[in-house]
Amino acid sequence: MVQQLEVVQQLQSQRRKRGVILSPRGWQRLQAAEQRLAEQTNSGKPYTLEQLGELIDLSPNTITKVRRKRLAVDRQTLELYFNALQLSLNASDYISLDSDAIAQSLLRKPLQGQLSLDSSLYIDRSPIEQQVCEEILQPGAFIRIRAPHQFGKTSLMTRTLAWVRDKELPGTILSLHLADSMVLANLDRFLRWFCAVITQNLQISNRVDDYWDTIFGSSYNCTRYFESYLLPEINAPLILALDGADVLFHYPEIASDFFGMLRAWYEKARYGNSNIWQQLRLIVVYSNEIYLPLDFNQSPFNVGLSVELSAFTQEQVLDLVHRYGIGPAEIYAEQLTQLLGGNPYLTQLALYHISTKEIALEQLSQQAIASDGIFSAHLRQQFAQLQLYPELLGVLKKMTQSLEPIDLDPLFAFRLQSMGLIRVENFQGTISCKLYQQYFERALRLSVTPST
Repeated sequence: MVQQLEVVQQLQSQRRKRGVILSPRGWQRLQAAEQRLAEQTNSGKPYTLEQLGELIDLSPNTITKVRRKRLAVDRQTLELYFNALQLSLNASDYISLDSDAIAQSLLRKPLQGQLSLDSSLYIDRSPIEQQVCEEILQPGAFIRIRAPHQFGKTSLMTRTLAWVRDKELPGTILSLHLADSMVLANLDRFLRWFCAVITQNLQISNRVDDYWDTIFGSSYNCTRYFESYLLPEINAPLILALDGADVLFHYPEIASDFFGMLRAWYEKARYGNSNIWQQLRLIVVYSNEIYLPLDFNQSPFNVGLSVELSAFTQEQVLDLVHRYGIGPAEIYAEQLTQLLGGNPYLTQLALYHISTKEIALEQLSQQAIASDGIFSAHLRQQFAQLQLYPELLGVLKKMTQSLEPIDLDPLFAFRLQSMGLIRVENFQGTISCKLYQQYFERALRLSVTPST
């Protein structure tokens, strides 16, 4: 820790202030304001950079820099831009890239889980954020956010909820990881827990017992509780985000009825002309690391808005390198993308350790799969997950031994891709990055892998 503090102090003394960039929320507000202005004064036609420059009194180059959200500008520039569009610049509209803020972030542990709302390290997946925010305002909205583990699903979800709360709409997150084995013992107990936790989160009276009658069945009781009590009591659009929905994939008896119920709620809102059910807006977050067969007409995983978070592009990695204040940024971005394939978590982890001077870029490539390396815990976790599915290990072993993409069974491809291990195009798969290629080539050669 002492060494880390010395590095931070050195960074603070060497780096200059780097200004601010637009946050996802600020970008959404700016886009909406520009569109309104164009509708009011330009016959609905988008303004050119030159026209905007005259209106705002900024050069087209500066406007482009602001919009790209990669290179920092001073706060006064953003304030001028916002004021010209009749907006007030709020603290949530921008991310500070000052050296002090970067240095303070280095005092924290490496990133694990979701990024805080004020984090300068969140990379905007435009236009996904805007699409989600627009959709969640639609009556009966149903949004599915899917991505491999640690790809930014929960961070996107929490930012959407924060945006909704800015509009003074009620919203709550229920993490299904909090359901213990007792809760998951049977459907009735799970649905009672589901209703009770949401009620408590919304800070209204718990009346689950009043609406539960064993003669009707658990799904009906849960539906009646929402329809007759919870939604009328809120009397406003309710945004409900379910995080970690794939937890239920381990409990197929619960999952089939629960997910079938969510699909029925969606149908009530979209096709039943129910004002009550149109008030409910659902966000379901999952990784699909476990395959669960569901009847097509009862599955909620084929309706609504589907959002899939992919790996970072090299441009997004470059953006992140800039935010860590590392250079030459282009070289770091290129080599990290080649090694890690844009995996968001691994890229953040690598940049954290490079920023704190714990490892150099050259060492990172040489020690990538070392048993005590910075990626070792993640690699062991992925390997342990695969041990549960010998057929996937066999497929992955064939892929590591091939110089060309190989044909894959669609189900195997789906499951390996959902873990972030491979990329698939036209039913052919390749290992998603050099790190996984090197690690699994060695690990599978040394282990006994059942044939497929």
